[in-house]
Amino acid sequence: MTRRVVLVLLAAFLLVGTAGQAQAAGYRYWSFWDRDGGKWVYATQGPSLVRPSDGDVQGFRFAVSENSDDAAQPRGTADFASICAKTPAEDGSKRVALVLDFGTASDAPSGEAPQAPRSACARVSPDATTADALAAVAGPLRYDTNALLCAIAGYPKTGCGEQVSQKEEKQEKQGATAAPEEGKSSDDGGPSVGLVAGIAVIAALAAAGAWQAGRRRNATR
Repeated sequence: MTRRVVLVLLAAFLLVGTAGQAQAAGYRYWSFWDRDGGKWVYATQGPSLVRPSDGDVQGFRFAVSENSDDAAQPRGTADFASICAKTPAEDGSKRVALVLDFGTASDAPSGEAPQAPRSACARVSPDATTADALAAVAGPLRYDTNALLCAIAGYPKTGCGEQVSQKEEKQEKQGATAAPEEGKSSDDGGPSVGLVAGIAVIAALAAAGAWQAGRRRNATR
């Protein structure tokens, strides 16, 4: 076995080991949804750009998700007639039903607790945006410098679309991270069992290759 083959095998094992340690990341943010018939559809524009019509239902959900494909949908009643039953129509205005889902405890930033999900009927001017409707019934709102919606009804108090690794999410769910026991590996950057085993195999292969090479040299003398 040549040195080049050994190096190739070593690189392959290292890649396998480090791939197992890779941490998928998500983002903690308020997602925005449109109600289309009986289902939620992820909005393609931000609430400050959308101008809903009278009778529309829109929703917001706070959660940790990797992208729009796995984003959690708003929970609760999403029926315009039910949400706006006590808000009669008026000339010169429109009504927009809003479903606000503050997520679960596992979605919440450290030290904060989500509010209970609720719905509200916003009566706003005919040219109002969804952001205007939201401000009318669920303030205070908070935005970042890029106009990204960071907080509804003051929740969360801090942060805005921050990246959250699976490891961080797990730690927040547990409330605290226990120190690893002596003699046991941890996933805080130390080598995994698979990686250590892979290196050991490579070392054995290299030793075997050297032994075979020595035999061939002795045979030719």
